[in-house]
Amino acid sequence: MSGRGGWRLKTWQFTAAAAVSGLALASAAAAAAGPWDSGGQRTAESRRAALTPGTGDGDHRTEAGSPLPAGSDPVASEAAAVLTPLEAGALAPRTGEGAREAAAGRGPAPTAAALKVALEPLLKAGGLGPGATASVVDAATGKEVYGRGAKTSMVPASTVKIATGTAALSVLGPDHRIRTTVVAEPAPGYEDGAPPEQIVLVGGGDPTLTARADAEGNASLRTLARHTADTLKKRGARTVRLAYDTSAYSGSTRHPIGPNENLAPVTALMADEGRLDTSTSGPAPRSPRPAQDAADAFARFLAERGVKVEGAVRAATATDRAEELADVRSAPLSALVERMLTHSDNDIAEALARQTALAAGAKADFAGAERETRRALGRLGLPVDGARFADGSGLDRADRVTARLLTSLLARAAHTDHPELRPILTGLPVAGFSGTLAGRYTGPEAAAGTGVVRAKTGTLTGVNTLAGTVVSADGRLLAFSFLASATTDPTAAQSTLDRLASTLADCGC
Repeated sequence: MSGRGGWRLKTWQFTAAAAVSGLALASAAAAAAGPWDSGGQRTAESRRAALTPGTGDGDHRTEAGSPLPAGSDPVASEAAAVLTPLEAGALAPRTGEGAREAAAGRGPAPTAAALKVALEPLLKAGGLGPGATASVVDAATGKEVYGRGAKTSMVPASTVKIATGTAALSVLGPDHRIRTTVVAEPAPGYEDGAPPEQIVLVGGGDPTLTARADAEGNASLRTLARHTADTLKKRGARTVRLAYDTSAYSGSTRHPIGPNENLAPVTALMADEGRLDTSTSGPAPRSPRPAQDAADAFARFLAERGVKVEGAVRAATATDRAEELADVRSAPLSALVERMLTHSDNDIAEALARQTALAAGAKADFAGAERETRRALGRLGLPVDGARFADGSGLDRADRVTARLLTSLLARAAHTDHPELRPILTGLPVAGFSGTLAGRYTGPEAAAGTGVVRAKTGTLTGVNTLAGTVVSADGRLLAFSFLASATTDPTAAQSTLDRLASTLADCGC
C-alpha cells in the first residue's frame, strides 16, 4: 500500500477512472479538470454540480455534507464542462506501455493476501460495528479477489438502487422513455374529429414529469397541456371534463416506511415528485395526493391555453375506446438511472422498479416489482441467493443483498458484453465532487480516493454501506462493496467506508 507519485499518480488515476466509464479527460485539462465526463455524469459536468449538495437517501440530511467552499479544491473549482470520448490509446502514458494498460484499467491484479492486509484492520477497527462484510472484484476478470462475509445477506440501504437500475436497463434498454398521455373519451354518437366529452390524463409512471416553467430536460406538463389544447381547439372544443388515470400501477401508494420526506406516495402520475417546495433532490415536504395535484395543475395549464375544464377533476380509468390526443416523454432511461444513482433519488428508484414489472406484464406493485427485479437479475446470471428487493429505493429494511451481489452487478455493468448497463457506472457519484459523495473524501485519510472512487452510498439509522468502482495505484479497475449494520456512530462509519475505498485507490497490491 503506498501513495506513490502524489498528484502525478492521481492525475493519471483520474483519467483512468473516467476511461473505465467510457470517457476521458481532454489531455490539456487533465491535471486540473478532475474526473468529469460528458456522457456519464450528465447532471454533473460543470463546476455547479461539484458544488451542489442534496441527496434522496434515508437519514441523508448530512451525508452529502455542505457544498465545497469556493476555491477550497483546485480540482473541483476548475472542473471542465465537457470531456471528450475516450478512444483506445488516446491517453498520454506515464511511462510507455504500462501507463496505457493502467489507464485502461488493466494493470496488475491485486492479490488476496495483500488486500487482506490492507483492508481488514479498517473492517475490524470498530467504526463499522460487528459483522461488516466486504467484496472486491477484479472487473477485468469478474473474479472476487477479496471477500469477508461476501455471501452474507445484509440490509443494503440505498446501494440496492444499483440492482434496481440494472434490472430496469436489462429489460427496457437505455433508450426507453416513459410516456405521459392525454386521451379523449368518445361521447355517445361520437364521430371522428368531433369534440370529446371528456379527456383523461394518463400517468405512465414518470416521476420526473414537471409542472415548473423551466422543464430542465424533463417531460413538461405545460407542454402536454399546450399540445392537448391545440388539438382540442382544432376540433372545436373549448370546454371539457377532465379525469386522471393512475391505473398503470397496482396496489397501495403507501411505502412501508409511511409518509416521509424522502419520497412521495408511489403513484403512476405525479409532477416534480410531489415536492411542495422548489427542490429537485433530497428530502422535502411531499404532497399526500400527487396525482390529484398534477391533474389540477394540468387543468390550470389548459385554461391558460383557452380550454376550460368543467366540473371537478376526478380519478378514472381510460377505456379501450379512448383516442390519444397528445403525449410527452421522459428523458431516456439511461439518464433516469444516472440521476437516481447520483442523487440517491428514491422516487425514481420506485418508479424504475415498477417499470421493470410493467415490462414483464406483471402487476406494478411492490410485490410485482420485487419478483421481476429478481428475475431480471437472475437472467443476467447474477448471484441473487439470499437477496430481497422489498422496494426499489432501499428505504425498506426488509431489503437484503450480499456484498458479492453488489460487486457482481458492478462488474457486469463494466463488461463489454453489456453496454446497456453502462449507466450503472456513469451514474455513480464521484468522491469529493458529485451527488451523495460531494461532501466526503475531504480529509487527508481518504484523500487518495478523491476523484478516483465512484460509488453509491447507503445510509439508514444503524446501517452504512458503500459500493462502487475504483482504479488502483497499479491501474486495475476494481469493483467493491462494504456493508455494515448495527453501526452506532454514522460519522465514524462513513469515514471508515471512505478510507476503505481510498485504501483500494492507493493500493499497490
